[in-house]
Amino acid sequence: MTMNATIETAPGPDAVSQRLTFVLAAACGMVAANIYYAQPLIAPISAALGLSHAAAGLIVTMTQIGYGVGLLFIVPLGDLVENRALICSVITLGAAALLAAAFATHALPFLIAALFIGLGSVAVQIIIPYAAHLAPEAIRGRVVGNVSTGLMLGIMLARPVSSFVTAALSWHAVFFMSAALMIVLAAVLWTTLPKRKPVARMHYGTLLLSMPHLARTTPLLRRRALYQASLFGAFTLFWTVAPLQLASEFGFSQRGIALFALAGVAGVFAAPIAGRLADRGHSRIATLVAMLLAAAGFLVTYVGAAGSTLNLACLVVAAIAIDIGVQGNVVLGFRAIFALGHEHRSRLNGLYMATFFAAGAAGSAVGAWAFAQGGWTLASAIGLALPVAGLLYAATE
Repeated sequence: MTMNATIETAPGPDAVSQRLTFVLAAACGMVAANIYYAQPLIAPISAALGLSHAAAGLIVTMTQIGYGVGLLFIVPLGDLVENRALICSVITLGAAALLAAAFATHALPFLIAALFIGLGSVAVQIIIPYAAHLAPEAIRGRVVGNVSTGLMLGIMLARPVSSFVTAALSWHAVFFMSAALMIVLAAVLWTTLPKRKPVARMHYGTLLLSMPHLARTTPLLRRRALYQASLFGAFTLFWTVAPLQLASEFGFSQRGIALFALAGVAGVFAAPIAGRLADRGHSRIATLVAMLLAAAGFLVTYVGAAGSTLNLACLVVAAIAIDIGVQGNVVLGFRAIFALGHEHRSRLNGLYMATFFAAGAAGSAVGAWAFAQGGWTLASAIGLALPVAGLLYAATE
């Protein structure tokens, strides 16, 4: 399919090639990484910008706020605006914000840039429904799973990559390099992606006002969003608290924590497997397995004495198990909601993502508080309770 083709009707069996799937997966990974580059760099960035310890959390929070706003106000445009132009425009916005962050020498300009980095990163959540539009029904789960693999790789590799680049060069280099990557990516996507013009004809205000109605009248959306909320809250709690535990209990340095984060990359293999299971009608059992894996991940961290080699090995196993559960389940959710109709996929995706993204932000905040109050024991107990709650809710299906 050429870049001049326009997708408006049901896609044919050859609508999405392996090459195009790879391009979309790579784009998802590169864009998603922008949300997470700053997480392990809070200390050097806050020191350079003169932010107090109390305000340092804004470095990550502003990006999260921007991403959340984008999910609700930019992602739905995928149901209204030609998709290739929208994707490239949002990525270009992200590139400009990354450049602003790289040049920032004071706190306020950096925090404003961080907000727009979050806005620009929602291009990922336009690309995934776009991939679903390209894919025929019979292989939609597989295609979405493969594209989501890139997303998960970007999330998991962003932290170690930014840590290593900062150690070798500086935190400014991280943002310069990503800005250059986004500029190249936007050009590649503009020349590679087929156009897709939605058939919907409505005003932007009407589009936004339709979202609460979709949330109220789509029980499958609410169920899949709450399933993923229980797992993503546990995921962000784990990855907020695990570095603190590694530093305090095992004496890990920033580089050691970055290496530990690579363990979670093993979870990316869950996405394409989950997509294939969903295509074959096994979403329910796969969902239960995902929740059980996440719960087991927290349970296994109690094996071995604190600070022992065995306990460290169990933390690695936990990271892999939790990531497999979370990454597999998100694809199961994508497959389910994208089957509800092509005319509102982007709005459904925005609602789906916004729900569990909010749970993820809460999980991170609660995890940090719990670790300060009761160490790993309290934090992991809360983490365990989240997938267990998901399992109880799934029992009502």
